[in-house]
Amino acid sequence: MEASRGEVAFTSYSTPSEPDLDAIFTCEKPCGLAEGVPAHMQLQRGSSVCRQVAGRRGEWSSQARRQRSLGEQRLFWLQAAQIGALPLTAPLQKMSTAQNASTAHRADRVDSPLALRHIAITFDTTAPEKSALQLVQEYDPSWESEQGPVEFIRFTDGITNTLMKAIKKRPALTDLQIDQNAILIRAYGQGTHVLIDRERELRAHNLLANLGLAPPLLARFDNGLMYKFIPGHVCSHTDLAKPEIYRQVASRLGQWHSLPISAITTTPILDSEPETQKHLAPKTGNNTRPHPNTWSVMRMWLDALPQNTDEERERVLMLETELEWLESKLGNTKGFDGKDFVFAHHDLLCGNVIVDIHSEEKEKPVHFIDYEYATPGPAAFDIANHFAEWAGYDCEHEAVPNKSQRKEFLKHYVASYRYHSISDEDTLTLDIDFQRDLDTLNVQVDLWRGVPGFYWGIWALIQATISQIDFDYVKYAEGRLKEYWSWKEEVTGTRKKEGREMYVREKKWQSE
Repeated sequence: MEASRGEVAFTSYSTPSEPDLDAIFTCEKPCGLAEGVPAHMQLQRGSSVCRQVAGRRGEWSSQARRQRSLGEQRLFWLQAAQIGALPLTAPLQKMSTAQNASTAHRADRVDSPLALRHIAITFDTTAPEKSALQLVQEYDPSWESEQGPVEFIRFTDGITNTLMKAIKKRPALTDLQIDQNAILIRAYGQGTHVLIDRERELRAHNLLANLGLAPPLLARFDNGLMYKFIPGHVCSHTDLAKPEIYRQVASRLGQWHSLPISAITTTPILDSEPETQKHLAPKTGNNTRPHPNTWSVMRMWLDALPQNTDEERERVLMLETELEWLESKLGNTKGFDGKDFVFAHHDLLCGNVIVDIHSEEKEKPVHFIDYEYATPGPAAFDIANHFAEWAGYDCEHEAVPNKSQRKEFLKHYVASYRYHSISDEDTLTLDIDFQRDLDTLNVQVDLWRGVPGFYWGIWALIQATISQIDFDYVKYAEGRLKEYWSWKEEVTGTRKKEGREMYVREKKWQSE
């Protein structure tokens, strides 16, 4: 995981602007215009019919279902996020399987990461500024030839990689202009190749950059990446509990989960040795999973744990047994919207959530950084993982969201996911029950809430053996695995049978 705090970078590259979710559907009479939203973007009297009945939520008439245009369907899902007007049912256009297969090569196409410029320099973590200077001057010689000093800012909260911001203080430029020309340099942590597929990371980053969801890649070097820096505010873990933040996180995550997973899926080599492919076949009998995925990553990480002593071997055996139990319980659960795997971030901690402080929107939009763990995974896992990160690095488990916070988050997530899932080529109309979506996803997230603790617990045990970063990975592993054990004893009923008090995290999770 990588985190950086303070003024940090992200993209502000334009994506289609959306109306303020909280400004829509607040009309007090049928078909009234939502205050603060341009008239041409609203459902107006005579075009589509919205019926609001006392004691009930807004509901589309059958006539409106037949007549609504693609643009109105998109707007509908923006409107659906307003608390006072969640629809009971609504139509949605969706491509057929045949259409999806025929157009996937266009929607999923990304440039090869190998086409990215390579700078033959190895970043030396013992001399970071010297290495960073060599990199920026090699990338752009004007950093050496033009007037103005070069300065570096190191972000020290990262617990996987070394992250530095390089700025060139050219005369007559404002601070904002200097920041807009800044470069981020990320040097991979020692030994992290056992945890992370760097080619997959590049493909994910490139796809996201093409969609305006990530900063443009500039170059790669022997042990890292260089990419654009855009000013923004990096969240603290307490920021994540602020409604104006978590509503935007939910909306952005819904957008992510609507993306094609091809950029983060690896095609196995057909003539490779069995050892190469041993993580491909799940033990649950489900042979349709993309590779890699949340489960295969955990199995790979378990294999990377040291087994040099009896104690280490016993620990690995215990964790392998737990993973088999987890897969038997959750491995074949159906995913949200019929998708068992989505384009999941997998590392949505506070330091990877950037607030666009320069936006003129009432609620500042957020962007996500750090795509090295992006892997096909269950939507419920990715959401539960973010909720777990409300606790921060110190594992303050009482900080996880309660039921009402999770409900509000999921409402904005579902509306955004539906909005971004509509394609210009969609032809097949389906009826979508918004409340059913919310109820289903809430149950799924609740079921997965303990798995992120297991996932990052394994990760931390590996980092404790390979990382040179000054961080107590063993303590962190204990805190994350505590999330898993406290969840399991609730699921199995052992805590209740033994008459023990519920752990603080579970208490908070189940509170209203």
